[in-house]
Amino acid sequence: MTTHKTTTRKEWLTARLDLLEAEKDLTRRSDELARLRQELPWVRIDKPYRFETEEGSASLADLFRGRSQLLVYHFMFGPDYTAGCPSCSSIADGFDGFAVHLAHHDVTLMAVSRAPLAKLAAFRARMGWTFPWASSHDSDFNADFAVGLTQEQQRKGGFEYNYRREPAMKPGDLVGMISDIAAGTGTDAATYIRERPGMSSFVLDGGIVYHTYSTYARGLDGLWGMYQWLDRAPNGRNETGIWWRRHDEYVSR
Repeated sequence: MTTHKTTTRKEWLTARLDLLEAEKDLTRRSDELARLRQELPWVRIDKPYRFETEEGSASLADLFRGRSQLLVYHFMFGPDYTAGCPSCSSIADGFDGFAVHLAHHDVTLMAVSRAPLAKLAAFRARMGWTFPWASSHDSDFNADFAVGLTQEQQRKGGFEYNYRREPAMKPGDLVGMISDIAAGTGTDAATYIRERPGMSSFVLDGGIVYHTYSTYARGLDGLWGMYQWLDRAPNGRNETGIWWRRHDEYVSR
């Protein structure tokens, strides 16, 4: 017997219509937030970043692939990783489905990580993905966009992630769940969290690249397709820890 509140269809419809008003209000506020994102001022990018891609060495402008807009997913896959972050992998599972639609709307979707290109290509093949993935291995790109820090920054603190300054790491910060996730990427906890997730958007206007927006951490929730479904499931997210896996690591159910 369920312990959840039950009701008649008529009473359910009344409650659902009340919820619909709240949902419509959220949609309107979300539309307004999207407008405010688009009104952010742009920052000109003059640093000559270089990336390794399947087509060879590329500039940031080359990553646009002939389009005027570029969305970069900062995928946690450091030089010492043997596999991509499971959380980033879960998010990336949705990329192939909508990348083709973005491409036909003048937007290129590109993942960027610090691991060498050969590692990225091998992992992408394992996952069955086809979206473009560039290596920023020999550039300052990850550091400049606040998704990569050094051992010294870890030790001394002061790294800015998600628009906040982080304190120095303490041994107790690197145990438990983080250690377990790190082990799944072939690294220790300290090495694992020197990479951070995020997304950044850029525009190519008059031959000049501008940075327009970046978001991190929970700001990525809207890009994580499974959560949009779970938020509409009867039990919601219903999580007490990290339960997801790379899609080829689940035991069949």
